[in-house]
Amino acid sequence: MADVVMYTTPFCPYCMRAKRLLDSKGVTYEEIDLYMHPGRRDEMIERAEGRSTVPQIFIDGTPVGGCDDIHAMDRAGKLDPMLGIG
Repeated sequence: MADVVMYTTPFCPYCMRAKRLLDSKGVTYEEIDLYMHPGRRDEMIERAEGRSTVPQIFIDGTPVGGCDDIHAMDRAGKLDPMLGIG
């Protein structure tokens, strides 16, 4: 299974929706809460090639975007292969 990292903030509906999708697939992921660790925001922006909104999701180190992006990948049948499932 792929290594998944997600930068989030509490009470973010898009973060919750992205986590629900990954949870429904049985994917484990590292969640980096930017509210608890604000010093990691610059790290996220650098890794995400300038994007600063949450969530920002990385699969095996590759930035794949946010909630809408992974849902679109899922609808297109591209998410499961990236995650190494299915």
